[in-house]
Amino acid sequence: MDIKELLEENPVIAAVKNEQQLQLAMNSTAEIIFVLFGDLINIKKLGDVIASTGKIGIIHIDLVEGLTNKEVVVKYLKEETQFKGIISTKSQMVKIAKSYGLIAIQRIFVFDTLSLNNVKKHMGAECDALEVLPGIMPKVIGILSEYSSKPVVAGGLIETKEEVMQALSSGATCVSTTKKEIWDM
Repeated sequence: MDIKELLEENPVIAAVKNEQQLQLAMNSTAEIIFVLFGDLINIKKLGDVIASTGKIGIIHIDLVEGLTNKEVVVKYLKEETQFKGIISTKSQMVKIAKSYGLIAIQRIFVFDTLSLNNVKKHMGAECDALEVLPGIMPKVIGILSEYSSKPVVAGGLIETKEEVMQALSSGATCVSTTKKEIWDM
């Protein structure tokens, strides 16, 4: 599966923070779902439910209660769940996910020039894509998309069609949003 092609074909990703949003996402036209919640008990079920609809589930492992930053977590996700990938702010977890054949998305926060320069210096070469937050910063999206050959996912604070279009025209490959009103764009 070519991640860049997958993201280009799916310019809006449904990002969900609870089971109600997950249900809405599964009934939307969004083909990729970023899961931003869960715990050790329910993640297997969440992955199964998403896979049953033919959609691609990618879980933000930093936000799952009860998981640690250890290789065994990625091994469990690969062997025991139907998630196709992970999101993490931790480059070592992204690297481990890649070694297990999972989609690996590095989430980064950019809030000033210093953080932008740090991202450029320490950008994980192992990731499949970068998710930059907040996603409403066209200048930063443009810089990162020119600096990196990795797809750039704009996430955070994207709430309107105009913001989606602005992020895409600035160089983002796609956007992730919790706003169900734009999942079916």
